[in-house]
Amino acid sequence: MQLITWNTQWCCGLDGVVSPQRIVQQARALADFDVLCLQEIAVHYPALAGNAGHDQVALLRDLLPGYQVFFGAAVDEWGPGGLRQRFGNLIATRLPMLQLQHYPLPYPADAGVSSMPRMCTVATVRDPALGAVRVMTTHLEYYSRRQRMAQARALRALHGQACAQAAAPPEACNDGSPFQTKAHTPHAVLCGDFNFEPHEPEHAAICAPDVANEGDEAAPGSRLWDSWRLLHGNAPQPPTFRLYDRTYGPEPISCDFVFVSDSLKGRVQRLVVDAATQASDHQPVAALIG
Repeated sequence: MQLITWNTQWCCGLDGVVSPQRIVQQARALADFDVLCLQEIAVHYPALAGNAGHDQVALLRDLLPGYQVFFGAAVDEWGPGGLRQRFGNLIATRLPMLQLQHYPLPYPADAGVSSMPRMCTVATVRDPALGAVRVMTTHLEYYSRRQRMAQARALRALHGQACAQAAAPPEACNDGSPFQTKAHTPHAVLCGDFNFEPHEPEHAAICAPDVANEGDEAAPGSRLWDSWRLLHGNAPQPPTFRLYDRTYGPEPISCDFVFVSDSLKGRVQRLVVDAATQASDHQPVAALIG
């Protein structure tokens, strides 16, 4: 499975030009992706530089023939004049879809700190080599460390819950109702812009050993692993943010990651950061898992 994750900054390049077409072109140049995970996709936000209020989900769907496109809105609100505005994460895939889920992430109060709601979109796809895989993409809070840690722990718990379901599935059902058997799988890829660096406690929370939800037993093999570290050990991952634009800090950092489940840790073949493109303020990351 070829996967790309990219925080697109509402498809706004460092030249100030908003172009979903350029995002798709740059992604295609990086890899022949089976799954494309994009963060910061906007619908009808004219205040964003150059956005002109357009529907980026619709535009990206038109630019990706042969792919199914799914959007998870972390923010879903009505602006001036009753215009519906949405902002969140998008998954496009040419692999067969099995299930789609949207999970709001914790949003604890943090007085006086700028923030917005966050969520995780999960698309369960069928890869010819791997079988059913849960592709989870997210974008964690930037300004509030309290919220970011709560969200990291929630993601870890979501994965643990899914692994527990795969290990002890519900009663089988083939009656065609919503109770029909689901594609429970321990295979997972968690990717996105996490707004923390590899040395920070939120990263450790994501990669913690097997943990359980309160009152549950820990599902064996439910750990998540940083793909870069699996391939390169303690060598630093190339920066994915502030490489060209230092608006948000003085030094480039790595905060865009591809984590994989325990069941896939031996299947990560390659992880590449595109350090050349300036089509966003983040750099895209491509992973080959198979």
